[in-house]
Amino acid sequence: MKLFKKLAIDLGTANSIVWEAGVGIVLNEPTVVAVGVDDAKILAVGNEAKKMLGKNPEYIEVIRPMEDGVIADYEVTEAMIKYFLKQVMGSAWFFGPEVMVCVPAGVTQVEQRAVVDATLSAGARKAYLIDEPLAAAIGAKIPVSEPFGNMIVDIGGGAAEAAVIALGGVVTHKTVRVGGNKIDKVIMEFLRKKNNLIIGEQTAEAIKIKIGSAIKLKRPETMEVNGRDSVYGLPKMVAVDSDQIYEAIRPLLDNIITVIRDTLETTPPELVADIVDRGIVLSGGTSQLRNFNTLVTREIGVSAHVAPEPQFCVIKGTGIALENLEVYWRAIR
Repeated sequence: MKLFKKLAIDLGTANSIVWEAGVGIVLNEPTVVAVGVDDAKILAVGNEAKKMLGKNPEYIEVIRPMEDGVIADYEVTEAMIKYFLKQVMGSAWFFGPEVMVCVPAGVTQVEQRAVVDATLSAGARKAYLIDEPLAAAIGAKIPVSEPFGNMIVDIGGGAAEAAVIALGGVVTHKTVRVGGNKIDKVIMEFLRKKNNLIIGEQTAEAIKIKIGSAIKLKRPETMEVNGRDSVYGLPKMVAVDSDQIYEAIRPLLDNIITVIRDTLETTPPELVADIVDRGIVLSGGTSQLRNFNTLVTREIGVSAHVAPEPQFCVIKGTGIALENLEVYWRAIR
């Protein structure tokens, strides 16, 4: 029996996932926390808190403590990590776990310190950090230690990060603060302006998943959406088609394309040649937007494909790195 556990955590803007060494994924919950306004008491975390989004009374505040892939609210993040550790470890544990957390490659020293401090304060015995794009590449089963260039584009809830990996490290990377959450907000804003319809985040996400596409569909699809009339305040239903959603979200997708292009422009020529041969790998939950790989291939001129289970690439890679510290020690902070 092991005296302590080793855990990997993907603190995503939209979802947080915990991996236990030797077991695999043991927890996957939304990165949402419900807090009492008067006493700042944590009322709910994860799935229970997400159910309150858009439905909470004035004495409850529903918070997303991670913003653009970094900590936006330190105390709430610490409480959330503590909740996750308790869920995985149980109430009776004598030794704090070793924890590895993935962070965006471009985070500052202050942001890195905040993640480490929050993890240690939550009860971890040791805390390590690994770059998110490297973790995503490991999880996507890219041979990161080889002397060849591999490009991964990880698109999560808060940010999109393009990186070139070679010899076990990140050679060059670029980040744009565009992800699934911002796409949802653009859909909400579009319907408010176009149809005087106010909808919540969860409805916007459902629209994105059902009729959203990165390129125009040959046969437009339609979806009936319920919300509140912004003029009269009464319930209202409108029919929205996929072409409208495409027009609304395309500028954000162009931002991601620009980041991929900018990353390639700063990549050594020899590695670019490798990427042309090997293609671009897409990971992260938002990479599953319909036809996004087709858009990347069309705009960049390099074949792009979505990794298997893209939403789990980062946590799988973080878990593999945690279980093989001696192999990846150069890339771990």
